[in-house]
Amino acid sequence: MLSQKCKYAIRSVIYLSSDQDKSKMTGGKEISDMLKIPQAFTGRILHELSQKKIISSLKGPGGGFYMTPENLQLPILKIVEAIDGLGFFKECGLGLDVCSEKRPCPVHDTFKQCRDQLFTLFSTKSIKDLAHDVTLHKLFVVR
Repeated sequence: MLSQKCKYAIRSVIYLSSDQDKSKMTGGKEISDMLKIPQAFTGRILHELSQKKIISSLKGPGGGFYMTPENLQLPILKIVEAIDGLGFFKECGLGLDVCSEKRPCPVHDTFKQCRDQLFTLFSTKSIKDLAHDVTLHKLFVVR
């Protein structure tokens, strides 16, 4: 499963990318308030995403976080990789150390299929795609 931190990161990036005044920077407090994520946690997530070039930031007065056209083209998988790593897409659904086609756990086949579909989704959907879906279809990332 994705960690709560990773889910917050994905929601934060989509929020930054969708239906906002692109000429202004967005502060961590605004993101925290809108997404109902603890502010200190939001700050750490945004800083980490900025360091890994998934979002962009500008320090100082009038600074904040923003998305460049290059950021928007990244697949969602880059967020998962930056926060949780890609181990989830190789792990056993029951957490067994040894689980394979030759020695499957009870949920192996079904879990592997779902996990592979999620990997495909995250690999093929860009940040821009999800932001567009949120704006166009009135989908939500806030609680």
